[in-house]
Amino acid sequence: MARFDRVIRGGMIVDGSRLPRFRGDIGIKDGLIVEIGHIGAGEADETIDAGGLIVAPGFIDLHTHYDAQLFWDPYCSLSSWHGITSVVIGNCGFGFAPVRPAERERAMMSMTRVEAIPMASMKAGMPWDWVTFPEFLNSVDAAPKSVNILPYLPISPLLIWVMGFEAAKAGKLPTPEQHAELRRLLNEAMDAGACGWSAQRMLPTGPAAVQRDYDGTPMPTDVMHDETCREFARVLAERNDGFMQMLLISGDNARDRAFYEEMSSLSGRPMIMNVVQAFDHKPEIHRRVLRWLKSCRERGIRVVGQGLTTDAGFTFTFEDWNLFDDSQAWCDATTDTREERLAKLADPARRAALRDNLPFTATGPLPQIAIVGPKLDKNKKWLDYTLAHAGEKMGKHPVDVMLDMAVDENLETEFFAAPPNGKIEHLKELVDDPYILFGVSDGGAHTKFLTAGRYPTETICKVVRQHGMLSLEDVHWRLSALPAEVAGFRGRGVLKKGAPADIVIYDYEGLKVLPDEIAHDLPGGEWRRVQRASGYKYVLVNGEVTIRDDQQTNARSGRLLRHGT
Repeated sequence: MARFDRVIRGGMIVDGSRLPRFRGDIGIKDGLIVEIGHIGAGEADETIDAGGLIVAPGFIDLHTHYDAQLFWDPYCSLSSWHGITSVVIGNCGFGFAPVRPAERERAMMSMTRVEAIPMASMKAGMPWDWVTFPEFLNSVDAAPKSVNILPYLPISPLLIWVMGFEAAKAGKLPTPEQHAELRRLLNEAMDAGACGWSAQRMLPTGPAAVQRDYDGTPMPTDVMHDETCREFARVLAERNDGFMQMLLISGDNARDRAFYEEMSSLSGRPMIMNVVQAFDHKPEIHRRVLRWLKSCRERGIRVVGQGLTTDAGFTFTFEDWNLFDDSQAWCDATTDTREERLAKLADPARRAALRDNLPFTATGPLPQIAIVGPKLDKNKKWLDYTLAHAGEKMGKHPVDVMLDMAVDENLETEFFAAPPNGKIEHLKELVDDPYILFGVSDGGAHTKFLTAGRYPTETICKVVRQHGMLSLEDVHWRLSALPAEVAGFRGRGVLKKGAPADIVIYDYEGLKVLPDEIAHDLPGGEWRRVQRASGYKYVLVNGEVTIRDDQQTNARSGRLLRHGT
Protein backbone atom coordinates (compact mmCIF):
# COMPACT_ATOMS: atom_id res chain seq x y z
CA MET A 1 0.00 0.00 0.00
CA ALA A 2 1.40 3.38 -1.01
CA ARG A 3 2.40 5.74 1.73
CA PHE A 4 0.44 8.58 0.07
CA ASP A 5 -2.72 8.74 -1.99
CA ARG A 6 -1.24 11.60 -3.97
CA VAL A 7 2.03 13.52 -4.09
CA ILE A 8 2.41 17.02 -5.55
CA ARG A 9 5.99 17.04 -6.72
CA GLY A 10 8.47 19.82 -7.42
CA GLY A 11 6.21 22.87 -7.11
CA MET A 12 7.02 26.31 -5.74
CA ILE A 13 5.14 26.20 -2.44
CA VAL A 14 3.65 29.44 -1.13
CA ASP A 15 2.07 28.06 2.02
CA GLY A 16 -0.20 30.95 3.04
CA SER A 17 1.65 31.71 6.28
CA ARG A 18 3.67 34.59 4.72
CA LEU A 19 6.88 32.62 5.16
CA PRO A 20 9.18 32.68 2.09
CA ARG A 21 8.27 30.37 -0.79
CA PHE A 22 10.23 27.16 -1.24
CA ARG A 23 10.44 24.32 -3.70
CA GLY A 24 9.21 21.01 -2.39
CA ASP A 25 6.76 18.13 -2.44
CA ILE A 26 3.44 17.64 -0.64
CA GLY A 27 2.18 14.22 0.39
CA ILE A 28 -1.58 13.70 0.81
CA LYS A 29 -3.34 10.85 2.60
CA ASP A 30 -7.05 10.51 3.44
CA GLY A 31 -7.70 14.11 2.41
CA LEU A 32 -5.00 15.61 4.65
CA ILE A 33 -1.52 16.98 4.09
CA VAL A 34 0.73 14.49 5.89
CA GLU A 35 4.18 15.46 4.58
CA ILE A 36 5.87 18.54 3.13
CA GLY A 37 9.45 18.66 1.89
CA HIS A 38 11.31 15.99 -0.04
CA ILE A 39 9.34 12.83 -0.78
CA GLY A 40 11.00 9.90 -2.49
CA ALA A 41 9.81 8.45 -5.78
CA GLY A 42 7.31 5.63 -5.86
CA GLU A 43 5.58 6.47 -2.58
CA ALA A 44 2.23 7.59 -4.02
CA ASP A 45 -0.70 6.13 -5.89
CA GLU A 46 -0.72 9.27 -8.04
CA THR A 47 1.91 11.92 -8.70
CA ILE A 48 1.10 15.46 -9.80
CA ASP A 49 4.00 17.16 -11.57
CA ALA A 50 4.02 20.75 -10.29
CA GLY A 51 7.34 21.72 -11.85
CA GLY A 52 7.30 25.38 -12.84
CA LEU A 53 3.97 25.95 -11.05
CA ILE A 54 2.85 27.73 -7.88
CA VAL A 55 1.37 25.50 -5.16
CA ALA A 56 -0.76 27.42 -2.64
CA PRO A 57 -3.71 26.98 -0.27
CA GLY A 58 -7.15 27.05 -1.86
CA PHE A 59 -8.88 30.43 -1.73
CA ILE A 60 -11.70 31.18 0.70
CA ASP A 61 -14.70 33.22 -0.46
CA LEU A 62 -16.43 34.79 2.54
CA HIS A 63 -19.24 36.63 0.77
CA THR A 64 -21.49 34.42 -1.35
CA HIS A 65 -25.15 33.65 -1.84
CA TYR A 66 -24.88 30.04 -3.00
CA ASP A 67 -27.64 29.00 -0.57
CA ALA A 68 -29.81 27.96 -3.51
CA GLN A 69 -27.26 27.27 -6.24
CA LEU A 70 -25.28 24.71 -4.24
CA PHE A 71 -28.18 22.29 -4.69
CA TRP A 72 -27.88 22.25 -8.49
CA ASP A 73 -24.25 23.23 -8.94
CA PRO A 74 -21.84 21.23 -6.74
CA TYR A 75 -19.00 23.47 -7.92
CA CYS A 76 -20.61 26.74 -6.77
CA SER A 77 -19.28 28.37 -9.89
CA LEU A 78 -17.92 30.93 -10.67
CA SER A 79 -16.04 30.60 -7.40
CA SER A 80 -14.51 27.16 -7.88
CA TRP A 81 -13.32 27.96 -11.41
CA HIS A 82 -11.08 30.64 -9.87
CA GLY A 83 -9.35 28.46 -7.29
CA ILE A 84 -11.82 28.90 -4.45
CA THR A 85 -12.11 25.72 -2.39
CA SER A 86 -14.38 26.99 0.43
CA VAL A 87 -17.32 29.40 0.46
CA VAL A 88 -19.50 30.97 3.13
CA ILE A 89 -23.28 30.99 2.67
CA GLY A 90 -26.03 32.78 4.59
CA ASN A 91 -24.54 36.26 4.10
CA CYS A 92 -26.37 39.58 4.61
CA GLY A 93 -29.11 37.90 6.64
CA PHE A 94 -30.60 36.24 3.54
CA GLY A 95 -31.38 32.56 3.24
CA PHE A 96 -33.98 29.83 3.18
CA ALA A 97 -34.15 28.49 6.73
CA PRO A 98 -36.00 28.35 8.94
CA VAL A 99 -38.93 28.64 6.52
CA ARG A 100 -42.34 27.01 6.89
CA PRO A 101 -43.70 25.24 3.80
CA ALA A 102 -46.42 27.86 3.35
CA GLU A 103 -43.78 30.62 3.21
CA ARG A 104 -41.36 29.02 0.74
CA GLU A 105 -42.74 30.85 -2.28
CA ARG A 106 -42.41 34.20 -0.54
CA ALA A 107 -38.87 33.40 0.60
CA MET A 108 -37.83 32.73 -2.99
CA MET A 109 -39.60 35.85 -4.25
CA SER A 110 -37.50 37.98 -1.88
CA MET A 111 -34.31 36.64 -3.41
CA THR A 112 -35.40 37.48 -6.97
CA ARG A 113 -34.70 41.17 -6.36
CA VAL A 114 -32.41 41.59 -3.37
CA GLU A 115 -29.91 39.10 -4.84
CA ALA A 116 -31.35 38.76 -8.38
CA ILE A 117 -31.57 34.95 -8.40
CA PRO A 118 -34.04 33.67 -11.03
CA MET A 119 -37.30 32.38 -9.57
CA ALA A 120 -37.57 29.57 -12.12
CA SER A 121 -34.14 28.27 -11.10
CA MET A 122 -34.95 28.28 -7.40
CA LYS A 123 -38.27 26.52 -7.99
CA ALA A 124 -36.72 23.82 -10.17
CA GLY A 125 -33.41 23.43 -8.36
CA MET A 126 -34.08 23.54 -4.62
CA PRO A 127 -35.22 20.35 -2.89
CA TRP A 128 -36.95 22.12 0.02
CA ASP A 129 -36.58 18.99 2.14
CA TRP A 130 -36.20 21.06 5.31
CA VAL A 131 -38.13 23.42 7.54
CA THR A 132 -35.76 24.27 10.39
CA PHE A 133 -32.19 25.51 10.09
CA PRO A 134 -30.67 22.27 11.43
CA GLU A 135 -32.67 20.40 8.79
CA PHE A 136 -31.35 22.80 6.14
CA LEU A 137 -27.80 21.99 7.21
CA ASN A 138 -28.58 18.28 6.93
CA SER A 139 -29.78 18.87 3.38
CA VAL A 140 -26.60 20.81 2.53
CA ASP A 141 -24.57 18.03 4.12
CA ALA A 142 -26.26 15.42 1.93
CA ALA A 143 -25.99 17.42 -1.31
CA PRO A 144 -23.05 16.56 -3.63
CA LYS A 145 -20.37 19.22 -3.21
CA SER A 146 -17.12 20.02 -4.98
CA VAL A 147 -16.27 22.87 -2.58
CA ASN A 148 -16.50 23.23 1.18
CA ILE A 149 -19.48 25.12 2.59
CA LEU A 150 -19.37 27.11 5.83
CA PRO A 151 -22.79 28.35 7.01
CA TYR A 152 -23.90 31.50 8.77
CA LEU A 153 -27.41 31.70 10.21
CA PRO A 154 -29.24 34.40 8.20
CA ILE A 155 -31.36 36.58 10.46
CA SER A 156 -34.11 37.62 8.03
CA PRO A 157 -35.92 34.24 7.91
CA LEU A 158 -35.42 33.89 11.66
CA LEU A 159 -37.31 37.15 12.32
CA ILE A 160 -40.16 36.06 10.04
CA TRP A 161 -40.31 32.63 11.73
CA VAL A 162 -40.60 34.08 15.25
CA MET A 163 -42.48 37.34 14.73
CA GLY A 164 -44.59 36.58 11.69
CA PHE A 165 -44.15 38.13 8.27
CA GLU A 166 -46.03 41.38 8.80
CA ALA A 167 -44.46 42.21 12.17
CA ALA A 168 -40.96 41.41 10.94
CA LYS A 169 -41.41 43.58 7.85
CA ALA A 170 -42.86 46.40 9.94
CA GLY A 171 -39.81 46.46 12.20
CA LYS A 172 -41.73 45.90 15.40
CA LEU A 173 -39.75 45.40 18.60
CA PRO A 174 -39.94 41.71 19.57
CA THR A 175 -41.57 40.93 22.88
CA PRO A 176 -39.35 39.51 25.65
CA GLU A 177 -40.76 36.08 24.81
CA GLN A 178 -39.92 36.54 21.13
CA HIS A 179 -36.39 37.66 21.97
CA ALA A 180 -35.99 34.55 24.10
CA GLU A 181 -37.11 32.40 21.17
CA LEU A 182 -34.76 34.20 18.79
CA ARG A 183 -31.88 33.49 21.17
CA ARG A 184 -32.93 29.86 21.50
CA LEU A 185 -33.03 29.40 17.73
CA LEU A 186 -29.61 31.01 17.28
CA ASN A 187 -28.21 28.62 19.89
CA GLU A 188 -29.94 25.71 18.15
CA ALA A 189 -28.46 26.74 14.79
CA MET A 190 -24.97 27.05 16.21
CA ASP A 191 -25.28 23.74 18.01
CA ALA A 192 -26.10 22.25 14.60
CA GLY A 193 -23.03 23.82 13.00
CA ALA A 194 -23.69 27.46 12.10
CA CYS A 195 -20.57 29.57 12.56
CA GLY A 196 -22.34 32.78 13.50
CA TRP A 197 -25.03 35.10 12.15
CA SER A 198 -25.43 37.72 9.44
CA ALA A 199 -27.65 40.70 8.72
CA GLN A 200 -28.14 43.54 6.26
CA ARG A 201 -28.93 46.77 8.10
CA MET A 202 -29.68 49.17 5.25
CA LEU A 203 -31.92 52.11 6.03
CA PRO A 204 -35.35 51.82 4.38
CA THR A 205 -35.03 55.29 2.89
CA GLY A 206 -32.13 57.42 1.83
CA PRO A 207 -28.89 56.81 -0.01
CA ALA A 208 -28.29 53.26 1.15
CA ALA A 209 -31.56 51.45 0.52
CA VAL A 210 -30.23 49.68 -2.53
CA GLN A 211 -30.99 46.01 -1.71
CA ARG A 212 -34.73 45.61 -1.32
CA ASP A 213 -37.41 42.98 -1.32
CA TYR A 214 -39.09 42.02 -4.59
CA ASP A 215 -41.79 44.67 -4.10
CA GLY A 216 -39.36 47.47 -3.23
CA THR A 217 -39.92 47.31 0.53
CA PRO A 218 -37.11 46.94 3.08
CA MET A 219 -35.89 43.50 4.07
CA PRO A 220 -36.75 42.47 7.66
CA THR A 221 -33.20 42.99 8.92
CA ASP A 222 -33.19 46.54 7.50
CA VAL A 223 -35.81 47.54 10.05
CA MET A 224 -34.71 45.17 12.82
CA HIS A 225 -34.28 46.89 16.18
CA ASP A 226 -30.77 47.48 17.46
CA GLU A 227 -31.75 45.69 20.65
CA THR A 228 -32.43 42.51 18.66
CA CYS A 229 -28.90 42.66 17.27
CA ARG A 230 -27.63 43.05 20.81
CA GLU A 231 -29.51 39.92 21.85
CA PHE A 232 -27.77 37.98 19.07
CA ALA A 233 -24.39 39.41 20.05
CA ARG A 234 -24.94 38.36 23.66
CA VAL A 235 -25.53 34.77 22.52
CA LEU A 236 -22.08 34.73 20.92
CA ALA A 237 -20.61 36.20 24.10
CA GLU A 238 -22.24 33.51 26.24
CA ARG A 239 -20.94 30.81 23.92
CA ASN A 240 -17.56 32.52 23.41
CA ASP A 241 -17.91 31.33 19.85
CA GLY A 242 -18.99 32.44 16.42
CA PHE A 243 -18.62 35.34 14.03
CA MET A 244 -20.81 38.10 12.65
CA GLN A 245 -21.19 39.51 9.15
CA MET A 246 -23.10 42.73 8.74
CA LEU A 247 -23.77 44.94 5.75
CA LEU A 248 -24.38 48.58 6.56
CA ILE A 249 -24.07 51.68 4.40
CA SER A 250 -20.33 52.04 4.03
CA GLY A 251 -18.82 52.42 7.44
CA ASP A 252 -18.57 56.12 6.59
CA ASN A 253 -21.27 57.04 9.04
CA ALA A 254 -20.64 57.70 12.73
CA ARG A 255 -23.67 55.75 13.87
CA ASP A 256 -22.77 52.75 11.69
CA ARG A 257 -19.20 52.73 12.94
CA ALA A 258 -20.32 52.93 16.55
CA PHE A 259 -22.76 50.06 16.01
CA TYR A 260 -20.11 47.82 14.45
CA GLU A 261 -17.87 48.53 17.42
CA GLU A 262 -20.68 47.85 19.88
CA MET A 263 -21.53 44.50 18.29
CA SER A 264 -17.92 43.35 18.36
CA SER A 265 -17.31 44.59 21.90
CA LEU A 266 -20.56 43.17 23.26
CA SER A 267 -19.98 39.76 21.73
CA GLY A 268 -16.21 39.66 22.06
CA ARG A 269 -16.22 38.08 18.62
CA PRO A 270 -15.04 39.22 15.17
CA MET A 271 -17.35 41.34 13.04
CA ILE A 272 -16.90 41.23 9.27
CA MET A 273 -17.82 44.68 8.02
CA ASN A 274 -19.18 44.98 4.47
CA VAL A 275 -18.18 46.73 2.42
CA VAL A 276 -15.04 48.87 1.97
CA GLN A 277 -15.24 50.38 -1.50
CA ALA A 278 -13.25 53.10 -3.22
CA PHE A 279 -15.28 55.75 -5.04
CA ASP A 280 -13.05 57.60 -7.45
CA HIS A 281 -15.10 60.77 -7.18
CA LYS A 282 -15.00 60.71 -3.35
CA PRO A 283 -11.83 58.95 -2.16
CA GLU A 284 -12.18 60.54 1.26
CA ILE A 285 -14.92 57.97 1.99
CA HIS A 286 -12.76 54.86 1.85
CA ARG A 287 -9.86 56.70 3.45
CA ARG A 288 -11.99 57.53 6.50
CA VAL A 289 -13.13 53.92 6.67
CA LEU A 290 -9.56 52.62 6.51
CA ARG A 291 -8.48 55.02 9.28
CA TRP A 292 -11.41 53.86 11.42
CA LEU A 293 -10.63 50.17 10.88
CA LYS A 294 -7.02 50.82 11.85
CA SER A 295 -8.20 52.56 15.01
CA CYS A 296 -10.39 49.56 15.83
CA ARG A 297 -7.34 47.31 15.65
CA GLU A 298 -5.34 49.67 17.82
CA ARG A 299 -8.13 49.70 20.43
CA GLY A 300 -8.52 45.91 20.34
CA ILE A 301 -11.96 45.94 18.71
CA ARG A 302 -12.37 43.04 16.29
CA VAL A 303 -13.98 44.72 13.29
CA VAL A 304 -12.50 43.51 9.99
CA GLY A 305 -13.32 45.21 6.69
CA GLN A 306 -14.05 43.30 3.51
CA GLY A 307 -13.02 45.25 0.43
CA LEU A 308 -14.51 45.36 -3.04
CA THR A 309 -11.27 44.82 -4.94
CA THR A 310 -12.55 43.57 -8.28
CA ASP A 311 -13.19 45.89 -11.20
CA ALA A 312 -15.95 43.68 -12.58
CA GLY A 313 -18.68 45.95 -13.88
CA PHE A 314 -22.38 45.30 -14.43
CA THR A 315 -23.81 44.27 -17.79
CA PHE A 316 -27.56 44.61 -17.36
CA THR A 317 -30.99 45.08 -18.86
CA PHE A 318 -34.11 46.48 -17.26
CA GLU A 319 -35.63 43.00 -17.34
CA ASP A 320 -33.92 42.23 -14.03
CA TRP A 321 -32.03 45.31 -12.87
CA ASN A 322 -32.39 46.19 -9.18
CA LEU A 323 -29.33 48.27 -8.27
CA PHE A 324 -30.88 51.70 -8.64
CA ASP A 325 -33.03 51.12 -5.57
CA ASP A 326 -31.17 53.78 -3.60
CA SER A 327 -33.55 56.18 -5.35
CA GLN A 328 -37.21 55.71 -4.46
CA ALA A 329 -38.27 57.09 -7.84
CA TRP A 330 -36.18 54.48 -9.67
CA CYS A 331 -37.24 51.72 -7.29
CA ASP A 332 -40.90 52.49 -7.95
CA ALA A 333 -40.33 52.52 -11.72
CA THR A 334 -38.46 49.20 -11.83
CA THR A 335 -40.72 47.03 -9.66
CA ASP A 336 -43.86 45.02 -10.51
CA THR A 337 -44.56 42.99 -13.65
CA ARG A 338 -42.75 43.46 -16.94
CA GLU A 339 -45.78 45.11 -18.49
CA GLU A 340 -46.14 47.51 -15.57
CA ARG A 341 -42.43 48.36 -15.66
CA LEU A 342 -42.62 49.03 -19.39
CA ALA A 343 -45.51 51.39 -18.80
CA LYS A 344 -43.82 53.19 -15.91
CA LEU A 345 -40.47 53.60 -17.64
CA ALA A 346 -42.26 54.98 -20.72
CA ASP A 347 -44.44 57.38 -18.71
CA PRO A 348 -43.42 61.01 -19.47
CA ALA A 349 -44.87 62.08 -16.14
CA ARG A 350 -42.24 60.00 -14.31
CA ARG A 351 -39.26 61.13 -16.30
CA ALA A 352 -38.68 64.40 -14.44
CA ALA A 353 -38.32 62.56 -11.13
CA LEU A 354 -36.01 60.00 -12.72
CA ARG A 355 -33.86 62.71 -14.29
CA ASP A 356 -33.72 64.63 -11.01
CA ASN A 357 -32.74 61.57 -8.95
CA LEU A 358 -29.82 60.06 -10.78
CA PRO A 359 -28.78 57.01 -8.78
CA PHE A 360 -25.20 56.64 -7.69
CA THR A 361 -24.56 53.24 -6.16
CA ALA A 362 -21.95 50.61 -6.83
CA THR A 363 -22.53 51.22 -10.53
CA GLY A 364 -20.98 54.67 -10.75
CA PRO A 365 -22.50 57.79 -12.39
CA LEU A 366 -25.43 57.04 -14.68
CA PRO A 367 -24.36 59.25 -17.64
CA GLN A 368 -21.19 57.15 -18.01
CA ILE A 369 -23.15 53.92 -18.50
CA ALA A 370 -22.46 52.49 -21.96
CA ILE A 371 -24.89 51.06 -24.51
CA VAL A 372 -23.43 47.62 -25.26
CA GLY A 373 -26.33 45.57 -26.59
CA PRO A 374 -28.88 47.48 -28.69
CA LYS A 375 -31.31 45.05 -30.32
CA LEU A 376 -33.00 47.05 -33.08
CA ASP A 377 -31.08 47.98 -36.22
CA LYS A 378 -31.98 51.65 -35.82
CA ASN A 379 -30.27 51.69 -32.41
CA LYS A 380 -27.10 49.81 -33.33
CA LYS A 381 -25.33 52.97 -34.42
CA TRP A 382 -25.18 53.85 -30.71
CA LEU A 383 -23.23 50.70 -29.80
CA ASP A 384 -20.50 51.45 -27.23
CA TYR A 385 -21.61 55.06 -26.80
CA THR A 386 -22.02 56.30 -23.24
CA LEU A 387 -25.43 57.65 -22.37
CA ALA A 388 -23.86 61.10 -22.02
CA HIS A 389 -22.26 60.98 -25.48
CA ALA A 390 -25.37 59.55 -27.14
CA GLY A 391 -27.44 62.20 -25.38
CA GLU A 392 -25.25 64.98 -26.80
CA LYS A 393 -25.70 63.60 -30.30
CA MET A 394 -29.46 63.12 -29.91
CA GLY A 395 -30.13 66.28 -27.94
CA LYS A 396 -31.64 64.24 -25.12
CA HIS A 397 -31.01 63.74 -21.43
CA PRO A 398 -29.01 60.54 -20.68
CA VAL A 399 -31.96 59.13 -18.74
CA ASP A 400 -34.24 59.58 -21.74
CA VAL A 401 -31.67 57.98 -24.04
CA MET A 402 -31.51 54.91 -21.81
CA LEU A 403 -35.19 54.51 -21.07
CA ASP A 404 -36.47 55.33 -24.55
CA MET A 405 -34.19 52.66 -25.97
CA ALA A 406 -35.03 50.14 -23.24
CA VAL A 407 -38.78 50.60 -23.70
CA ASP A 408 -38.43 50.49 -27.49
CA GLU A 409 -36.61 47.15 -27.17
CA ASN A 410 -38.97 45.53 -24.65
CA LEU A 411 -36.45 46.09 -21.81
CA GLU A 412 -33.88 43.87 -23.56
CA THR A 413 -31.25 46.54 -24.34
CA GLU A 414 -27.94 45.73 -22.67
CA PHE A 415 -26.06 48.45 -20.82
CA PHE A 416 -22.68 48.34 -19.09
CA ALA A 417 -21.98 50.19 -15.84
CA ALA A 418 -18.30 50.38 -14.97
CA PRO A 419 -17.54 50.28 -11.25
CA PRO A 420 -16.71 53.60 -9.55
CA ASN A 421 -13.41 52.22 -8.23
CA GLY A 422 -11.38 52.30 -11.43
CA LYS A 423 -8.29 54.24 -10.30
CA ILE A 424 -5.37 51.97 -9.55
CA GLU A 425 -4.08 54.29 -6.83
CA HIS A 426 -7.33 53.87 -4.93
CA LEU A 427 -7.21 50.10 -5.24
CA LYS A 428 -3.65 50.28 -3.87
CA GLU A 429 -4.91 52.12 -0.80
CA LEU A 430 -7.22 49.19 -0.02
CA VAL A 431 -4.52 46.65 -0.81
CA ASP A 432 -1.98 48.46 1.36
CA ASP A 433 -4.10 47.87 4.45
CA PRO A 434 -2.87 44.38 5.39
CA TYR A 435 -6.13 43.36 7.03
CA ILE A 436 -8.64 44.29 4.36
CA LEU A 437 -10.24 41.06 3.15
CA PHE A 438 -10.47 40.53 -0.59
CA GLY A 439 -13.71 39.43 -2.15
CA VAL A 440 -17.37 40.41 -1.91
CA SER A 441 -17.89 38.11 -4.86
CA ASP A 442 -21.67 37.81 -4.27
CA GLY A 443 -21.30 34.36 -5.85
CA GLY A 444 -24.67 32.88 -6.76
CA ALA A 445 -26.34 36.31 -6.81
CA HIS A 446 -26.90 38.94 -9.51
CA THR A 447 -26.45 36.05 -11.90
CA LYS A 448 -27.31 37.94 -15.09
CA PHE A 449 -25.08 40.94 -14.64
CA LEU A 450 -22.16 40.36 -12.26
CA THR A 451 -19.06 38.11 -12.46
CA ALA A 452 -17.16 39.19 -9.35
CA GLY A 453 -16.40 35.56 -8.48
CA ARG A 454 -13.32 36.04 -10.62
CA TYR A 455 -11.64 38.10 -7.89
CA PRO A 456 -8.86 35.65 -6.80
CA THR A 457 -7.56 35.27 -10.34
CA GLU A 458 -7.91 38.99 -10.97
CA THR A 459 -6.06 39.76 -7.73
CA ILE A 460 -3.05 37.62 -8.61
CA CYS A 461 -2.93 38.90 -12.19
CA LYS A 462 -3.52 42.58 -11.47
CA VAL A 463 -2.41 43.28 -7.91
CA VAL A 464 0.65 41.00 -7.90
CA ARG A 465 1.85 40.30 -11.42
CA GLN A 466 0.92 43.53 -13.21
CA HIS A 467 1.35 46.18 -10.52
CA GLY A 468 3.56 44.49 -7.91
CA MET A 469 1.48 45.78 -4.99
CA LEU A 470 1.88 42.55 -3.03
CA SER A 471 4.24 39.59 -3.02
CA LEU A 472 2.91 36.10 -3.64
CA GLU A 473 3.53 35.35 0.03
CA ASP A 474 1.31 38.26 1.08
CA VAL A 475 -1.44 37.71 -1.47
CA HIS A 476 -1.88 34.05 -0.57
CA TRP A 477 -2.15 34.98 3.09
CA ARG A 478 -4.80 37.55 2.16
CA LEU A 479 -6.73 35.16 -0.10
CA SER A 480 -6.65 32.12 2.22
CA ALA A 481 -5.23 32.32 5.75
CA LEU A 482 -6.71 35.69 6.74
CA PRO A 483 -10.31 34.91 5.66
CA ALA A 484 -10.01 31.45 7.22
CA GLU A 485 -9.04 32.92 10.57
CA VAL A 486 -11.59 35.74 10.50
CA ALA A 487 -14.60 33.58 9.61
CA GLY A 488 -13.97 30.56 11.79
CA PHE A 489 -12.47 28.04 9.38
CA ARG A 490 -10.46 25.67 11.51
CA GLY A 491 -7.22 24.28 10.11
CA ARG A 492 -7.68 25.65 6.59
CA GLY A 493 -6.02 28.46 4.69
CA VAL A 494 -2.41 27.33 5.20
CA LEU A 495 -0.45 24.40 3.73
CA LYS A 496 0.93 22.56 6.75
CA LYS A 497 1.08 19.01 8.05
CA GLY A 498 -2.28 17.89 9.36
CA ALA A 499 -4.27 20.47 7.38
CA PRO A 500 -7.01 19.51 4.92
CA ALA A 501 -5.55 19.29 1.42
CA ASP A 502 -7.33 22.26 -0.16
CA ILE A 503 -4.74 23.29 -2.74
CA VAL A 504 -4.42 25.32 -5.94
CA ILE A 505 -1.66 24.63 -8.46
CA TYR A 506 -1.37 27.27 -11.16
CA ASP A 507 0.79 28.74 -13.88
CA TYR A 508 1.73 32.17 -12.57
CA GLU A 509 2.64 33.71 -15.93
CA GLY A 510 -0.23 32.01 -17.75
CA LEU A 511 -3.00 32.79 -15.27
CA LYS A 512 -5.81 34.96 -16.65
CA VAL A 513 -9.50 35.79 -16.49
CA LEU A 514 -11.32 34.88 -19.69
CA PRO A 515 -13.93 37.13 -21.37
CA ASP A 516 -17.48 36.97 -20.09
CA GLU A 517 -19.99 34.70 -21.79
CA ILE A 518 -23.60 33.60 -21.47
CA ALA A 519 -24.16 30.14 -20.00
CA HIS A 520 -27.55 28.47 -20.37
CA ASP A 521 -26.94 26.14 -17.45
CA LEU A 522 -29.41 27.15 -14.73
CA PRO A 523 -32.48 25.08 -13.81
CA GLY A 524 -35.82 26.24 -15.10
CA GLY A 525 -34.36 27.17 -18.50
CA GLU A 526 -32.60 30.26 -17.11
CA TRP A 527 -29.21 31.67 -18.13
CA ARG A 528 -26.40 33.52 -16.40
CA ARG A 529 -23.32 35.59 -17.17
CA VAL A 530 -20.02 33.89 -16.36
CA GLN A 531 -16.26 34.38 -16.62
CA ARG A 532 -13.93 31.41 -16.54
CA ALA A 533 -10.22 31.23 -15.75
CA SER A 534 -7.18 29.86 -17.53
CA GLY A 535 -4.02 28.69 -15.80
CA TYR A 536 -5.32 26.51 -12.96
CA LYS A 537 -3.60 23.22 -13.67
CA TYR A 538 -5.07 21.53 -10.60
CA VAL A 539 -7.43 22.40 -7.77
CA LEU A 540 -7.74 19.93 -4.90
CA VAL A 541 -10.51 19.91 -2.30
CA ASN A 542 -9.91 17.63 0.67
CA GLY A 543 -7.21 15.87 -1.31
CA GLU A 544 -9.25 15.10 -4.44
CA VAL A 545 -8.67 16.79 -7.79
CA THR A 546 -11.78 18.84 -8.60
CA ILE A 547 -10.28 20.96 -11.41
CA ARG A 548 -7.69 19.75 -13.94
CA ASP A 549 -6.47 22.10 -16.66
CA ASP A 550 -9.31 24.52 -15.85
CA GLN A 551 -11.93 21.80 -16.35
CA GLN A 552 -14.20 20.19 -13.77
CA THR A 553 -13.41 16.55 -12.95
CA ASN A 554 -16.79 15.99 -11.26
CA ALA A 555 -15.14 14.95 -8.00
CA ARG A 556 -17.49 15.50 -5.06
CA SER A 557 -15.00 15.94 -2.23
CA GLY A 558 -16.44 19.11 -0.69
CA ARG A 559 -17.74 19.10 2.86
CA LEU A 560 -20.21 21.02 4.99
CA LEU A 561 -17.98 22.66 7.59
CA ARG A 562 -20.11 22.53 10.72
CA HIS A 563 -18.46 24.67 13.39
CA GLY A 564 -15.82 25.50 10.78
CA THR A 565 -14.36 22.00 10.67
